[in-house]
Amino acid sequence: MTIDLRTEIERIRTAYQKRRPDDARYTWSDPAYVFMLQNVERRVLRMLARQHLLPLSGKRILEVGCGTGHWLREFVKWGADPTAVAGVDLLPDRVTVARNLCPGGTRVFPCDAQELPFSTGEFDMVAHFTVFTSILDSDMKRRVAQESVRVLKPGGLGLWYDFHVANPHNPDVRPVGHRELSDLFPSCCITVERVTLAPPLVRLVAPRSWVACAILDTIPLLRTHYLAAVRKTGVF
Repeated sequence: MTIDLRTEIERIRTAYQKRRPDDARYTWSDPAYVFMLQNVERRVLRMLARQHLLPLSGKRILEVGCGTGHWLREFVKWGADPTAVAGVDLLPDRVTVARNLCPGGTRVFPCDAQELPFSTGEFDMVAHFTVFTSILDSDMKRRVAQESVRVLKPGGLGLWYDFHVANPHNPDVRPVGHRELSDLFPSCCITVERVTLAPPLVRLVAPRSWVACAILDTIPLLRTHYLAAVRKTGVF
């Protein structure tokens, strides 16, 4: 699907601006949110260890679509130097919040990720958390992927977290499957695992039993997201 890119950028901005910042489903007081986020954090740390990215000290890291900076702050908490961590986001108001919340020295910019303001081969890792499912235009997806790989060092790691199961209640997003993920990064070596117990199921079960959520999470078919290591292996 290809549409006018300016129209797509405005559509994405509008879709994110419609989301309520006070949505109780995304607060630390909600047990389902805590379960899902802590589960992702554990799996990301395990993947970084397997990919020999830990410790993060000395690593240069970029997050594309950083929002209010949650993962930027996690990278710093896990040992990255704030001055070596950068984030870009399409929405200036989110960038403002991220700048206020992130440690001093963290670079955060409002930016269209189709043209990243960084040098070729600048980063050891480029992270994407639920970014590509918000882009409906195939050309824009491809350009964002190309830019993300361009700014990676040879052998650098792209960290991908996004859903592969459709959400019929949200027309502003579209799942990204394994084949599309491979097509977006054709010159890379990709390792994928299924993660994140289906959010509707977590929201039903977590307030009643954390243990039941943990048991259900052991069933891969109930997991709706991919966590992928996208290793830059050749000339892009």
